[in-house]
Amino acid sequence: MRYLSYIIPAFILSLCFAIPAHALTVSPAKVEITGDPGTTLQGEVEIFNEQEGSRTFYSTAENFEPNGDSGAPYFVGAKDGLATWISTEESVTLESGEHRKIPFSIQIPENTEPGGYFAAMFWGSRPSSSQEGGEVSIGGKIGVLVLLRVSGDVPESGGLIDFQTVGNQRFFSKLPVTMTYRFNNTGGDRIVPLGDIKIKNTFRLNAETLPANKNEGSILPNSTRKFEIVWAPDEMGELADTEPGFLSTAKEQLRDFHFGWYTAKMNVTFGITNQVASDAYHFFIIPWHLLSILLALFVLLALVGRVVLRKYNAHIISQAKMK
Repeated sequence: MRYLSYIIPAFILSLCFAIPAHALTVSPAKVEITGDPGTTLQGEVEIFNEQEGSRTFYSTAENFEPNGDSGAPYFVGAKDGLATWISTEESVTLESGEHRKIPFSIQIPENTEPGGYFAAMFWGSRPSSSQEGGEVSIGGKIGVLVLLRVSGDVPESGGLIDFQTVGNQRFFSKLPVTMTYRFNNTGGDRIVPLGDIKIKNTFRLNAETLPANKNEGSILPNSTRKFEIVWAPDEMGELADTEPGFLSTAKEQLRDFHFGWYTAKMNVTFGITNQVASDAYHFFIIPWHLLSILLALFVLLALVGRVVLRKYNAHIISQAKMK
């Protein structure tokens, strides 16, 4: 028998909000566990009743699959698979402010193929009702994601599909620059691409280094996930969500000056075998608002200087004639 290998809090999956906000807390938010076919794994979750008065919460389980390239789970019911291997208490009654640890077990069938299996354990205010699958509306429930890897020879394959800026844009007047990449997984278990994006300027000096997968998002088997990375100034300013005027834009360009040709180079590793994927994207930042003002000032100074020079020369000539 193998036990829970490691648990990493990541995010709480909340659906609808029949339970008032902050009424129920379940932790950890994500369970990552590994076991052999034919074994039974043990673990526990902790639930906390934040509501006033005694409350009864009911447990359910559902398998999930990828939902497009967003990384959001798509629940498909519990007719078979991991959701049917999970056993825990059907209901638990908690007093206001009470914490309780709830044990669960996962019984892996003897003939289970090696690879990844994914489900969620839900706790909610209503008993379970049968679902036909799909992007279900499950009432007020909070879920713990269960990511199971069944040991064995699990194939690992996949890689970068594309890496670019949003809309494949090549020219920018200022930051932020939003980059996206799509990564596919054709293997038998989830993968988590980890690495960074190094942005170099015209002189090949490092302008910024950004994490390629800051939240360590997973890509489920036979799916593609899209990731978004934003290169932004340290201070976005009060008008970050609005369209600034010409002078405001020039001021931002001066405060966080970038000019020239930039290269964003991404390097990530993924899988147990640490496979490598890399790509590069080139773009330009031309702060034309600021450059226009500087050019106008230069032209104005040149004209003023020319007038002053003419007057000075005329003065010298008139002084010379008087001698």
